[in-house]
Amino acid sequence: MSLNDAHAFAFSLAATLMVAIVILQAGDGSLSVIPATEYDGDASDIVYEIDPFAW
Repeated sequence: MSLNDAHAFAFSLAATLMVAIVILQAGDGSLSVIPATEYDGDASDIVYEIDPFAW
């Protein structure tokens, strides 16, 4: 997934679920989007975090 696609998906997911969402980059370079509460990996893998309450 491209960064633009990941950002659009994460923004939509954050606005719908009203939870913080992180965009992270895996070791192979691919991007993924998950709720921040479910991420327990290395903080350096996080590309961007979207918090719907910070808008």
